[in-house]
Amino acid sequence: MDKAYCLFCYLFRDYTENKCGSDAFVIKGFDDWNKTERLRDHVGAVNSFHNSAKKRADYLMKPGQSIVHAFYKQDDVVKNEYKIRLNASIDACHDESMDSVNKGNFLELVKYTAEQNELMVSHKIQTDIVHCFAEEVIESIIKEVGHDIFCLLVDESADVSDKEQMAMVFRFVDTHGVVKERFVGLAHVKETSSLSLKSAVDSLFAKHGLSMKKLRGQGYDGASNMKGEFNGLRALILRECSSAYYVHCFAHQLQLVVIAVAQKHFGVGDFFDKIAVLLNVVGASCKRKDMVREDYRNKVEEKTKKGEIKTGKGLNQEISFQRPGKTRWGSHYKTLLRLVDLFASITKVLEYVEIDGSDGIKRRQANGLLKYFHTFDFVFYLQLMLLLLGITNSLSKALQRKDQDILNAMSLVKSTKQQLYKIRDDGWESLLDKVSSFCENYKIEFLVMDDEFDSKNSRKRSNITNLYHYKVECFYIILDMQIQEFNDRFDEVNTELLGCIASLSPTYSFQEFNQLKVMRLSEFYPEDFDPIERIILEHQLGLYIDNIQEDKRFSNLKGLGDLAFLTLPVATATVERYFSAMKIVKTSLRNRISDQFLNDCVVCFVEKELFEKVTNEVVVKRFQNMESRRINL
Repeated sequence: MDKAYCLFCYLFRDYTENKCGSDAFVIKGFDDWNKTERLRDHVGAVNSFHNSAKKRADYLMKPGQSIVHAFYKQDDVVKNEYKIRLNASIDACHDESMDSVNKGNFLELVKYTAEQNELMVSHKIQTDIVHCFAEEVIESIIKEVGHDIFCLLVDESADVSDKEQMAMVFRFVDTHGVVKERFVGLAHVKETSSLSLKSAVDSLFAKHGLSMKKLRGQGYDGASNMKGEFNGLRALILRECSSAYYVHCFAHQLQLVVIAVAQKHFGVGDFFDKIAVLLNVVGASCKRKDMVREDYRNKVEEKTKKGEIKTGKGLNQEISFQRPGKTRWGSHYKTLLRLVDLFASITKVLEYVEIDGSDGIKRRQANGLLKYFHTFDFVFYLQLMLLLLGITNSLSKALQRKDQDILNAMSLVKSTKQQLYKIRDDGWESLLDKVSSFCENYKIEFLVMDDEFDSKNSRKRSNITNLYHYKVECFYIILDMQIQEFNDRFDEVNTELLGCIASLSPTYSFQEFNQLKVMRLSEFYPEDFDPIERIILEHQLGLYIDNIQEDKRFSNLKGLGDLAFLTLPVATATVERYFSAMKIVKTSLRNRISDQFLNDCVVCFVEKELFEKVTNEVVVKRFQNMESRRINL
């Protein structure tokens, strides 16, 4: 039998004891339908408990009539002024473009319009406004992803306060078939264990209602807490979603190839050690760096007067000597390029340090460097490493593109290896010509290749020629090391999975299509294809490929991105860029910024495209709903 309850009396039953019309309308429920007059008796007079409870409910449903707002009851004029001030604060956060009228005048504008009882320049108000913007940006990203599959990119780095921050990025294909990588937040992790990182990921997913089952890829660097096969973040996520395949960042692997060769080959390692000493001698002093820049400027002016170099906007800019780093992709190549450009200027500064330097250690180091820089060994390794690093640098830049798909990345790696093989077979004479030209320009002795090699580390005769040493023991061995490192490092990707994906390549009207491989690919993703669906898929594939091969609309497709299919990650370059943005937002002068405010600022800073689409109206609405405000719009 149906029963009736009184919602008002139930909500406010604790305010007055035993005056809510007995338990019939609150706990047990009223079902005595033969005595309907009891309903009127329950409502009672004007001051009855039921009517008092009803008034309380009305106040609850209308926040503007609560006691808090009664103290600050405002008319329409005051509300309008408040809205103007709030919009002024939002505009100042929102528009700092060249055409903006709010470049630096924010505080003056707001102070001019703000009343003493409602200053919009308070820290809390500003952090709330920025948080509203960040939430709207993240909400837009979640809508872009929708209920579709996506990939997770994660990396960690310390901020200026030495707090470990974990950055998370989603890689997905939008409804227009465009591969996108969107920043979704920073999370402060007190420790970098895999469990701590997994907890931060779970919190993000729970906050935005995302399912781990929709993950189809993970992209991290080579740290054990990330890529650990048994207890790393990779393994913890795979336990929840077996289709979230891990890909070691290609750009990071490429950098490890460079480092590995420098560590394994004595000559290359010694060469880079000397470069490190050079940076300490020349780069450790502002005076010496100024001397290098001044000398380089004089040479540029001299060549300009002679008409040897062109002039124009952006040309002949001031350059400096960059220190290479193990974790900075392409930094070794940039250092060597600068060394070639500034070689004459650097040599002059070293001569100055050798004679007039105040530090005895620096004078001896300068003397040793000058001797080394005028040897055939130095020129040979300089030109060889420029050649090899130039090839890998092109690959590194290609791998860092946001829209790069993994099959094209593997194809680029394969092409790079083929180029290395080609240099090994046919590149010796070209390299020797570059070495000879450099030696001639800077008056460095060029060795006769048929002469006996002089090993300075041994008193015995080497019994080998210079040609054998530099071509076989250096050129061939270094290239073999490089090629071997490529094979070892880039073998971590699941080759069977990639082979199956390759069968979907649309190039040349789906020439690579293979029905068996496509069926095997469906087994890699049990979250998307159950056994019944795989049977249906097998029956549909033949008809599908016949249709698209005959349809001219598909004839111009060039890659898997055109099919909006592949979300597997290639590199974590996007995450690294966001760490750079973090260092711009949180500086040594602004090092006490809270974790939440840092996250909100970085989200707005890096996702400018979405940030600029956020309107004042939605920010005002979210701002008002965050908590009770003195003025309720």
